[in-house]
Amino acid sequence: MFSKLVAPHGGRGLVCALLTGEERAAELGKAKGMKQLEISDRAKGDLIMMGIGGFSPLDGFMTKADWKGVCENFQMADGTFWPVPITLDVDKSEGIQEGDEIALVKDGEVFATMHVVEAYEMTTEDKKWECEKVFMGEGEESVDGNFWKIAPDDHPGVIMVQNQKDMNIAGPVKVLSEGEYPVEYPGVYLTPAQTRRMFDERGWANVAALQLRNPMHRSHEFLAKIAVEVCDGVLIHSLIGNLKAGDIPADTRVKAIEILIENYFVKENVINGGYPLDMRYAGPREGLLHATFRQNYGVNHMLIGRDHAGVGDFYGLFEAQEIFDRVPQTGDAAKDLQCKPMKIDWTFYCSECDGMASLRTCPHDKDSRVILSGTKLRKALSEGAEIVDHFGRDEVLDHLKLYYASLTEKVEVKMQGAASGDSM
Repeated sequence: MFSKLVAPHGGRGLVCALLTGEERAAELGKAKGMKQLEISDRAKGDLIMMGIGGFSPLDGFMTKADWKGVCENFQMADGTFWPVPITLDVDKSEGIQEGDEIALVKDGEVFATMHVVEAYEMTTEDKKWECEKVFMGEGEESVDGNFWKIAPDDHPGVIMVQNQKDMNIAGPVKVLSEGEYPVEYPGVYLTPAQTRRMFDERGWANVAALQLRNPMHRSHEFLAKIAVEVCDGVLIHSLIGNLKAGDIPADTRVKAIEILIENYFVKENVINGGYPLDMRYAGPREGLLHATFRQNYGVNHMLIGRDHAGVGDFYGLFEAQEIFDRVPQTGDAAKDLQCKPMKIDWTFYCSECDGMASLRTCPHDKDSRVILSGTKLRKALSEGAEIVDHFGRDEVLDHLKLYYASLTEKVEVKMQGAASGDSM
């Protein structure tokens, strides 16, 4: 079947490092004799994405030249666009050197083997530079010297990088496991090959993706339906890897999406999918990452609304939209990002308009508007507060209330300006 979908990023088709069958069995046998390196949850997700082609054209962890180019110019050493470093940190005391063959292990399971082509030091200054390039934004917690006063304690992405070990290792990998995802999320955990096949079977050529890490409220629903109107279909694509404390777990969010699709969408026009990454909390840069790997899934439009992938008040409300206008262009379609942003203004429910609206369509003042955000919803649910009318669908809210009622400890949720609506 001829596909009308956007080509995978990098010009090499889907680059899948996952081994199966006899190849996998043979490599697992070899891994028993290799040095075992325990990896982080983040690295586990990165490996799975390399395995299934989600990170095409990457076939391993980045060299120092790639790391530097990505941080500085959004480009790997060969000029291929990439917005966020994909690196593997180790302690120098492990003694890993160039040329080593090692096994990458998580909680007793071998996830991959790796041929080490480079080992490079990551000093405190290197990590600080990476944080400034990748995580610093234009919001009030980033400007006027505030970033390093606030980020070391409050920005989960910065904390993650600063806690990395003192060396990175680079090299190609052979992935041996997709972890728990195929079993725990059957029909929702989808590989790029699977989504592409589903889109092709439906005759889709123009596909949008909605990124979710929060339960789907009315603004999310509105964004998805805008895309349904102008595209062939929408992939509602939830992160099912690890989040920060206080975020709602994946199984609860996935069920909430299923409830919403069942009751409020034409099912033929939407697909509920999940991907196995951890959040990096890189704000605008993460928005670019979302578009990059969605291209591999067959998506050519990435929905970008207010404060996409935001953290606290580190980023401007529409900085994740604006950054798409600054990415480098080489003129080579294989190297440049082909998944484009679908930029949507601040959306809300307006009692005067008697429906969902945005700043581009609603002439009324903020007193008529129900400001919708995942953070605001989580805060209200965690505190047992009343949910404002028109914030979410009743069936979804009932499901989420059951989750919060099951918790034995109160969840603290920090409210930022973007979520409160103070900056509207």
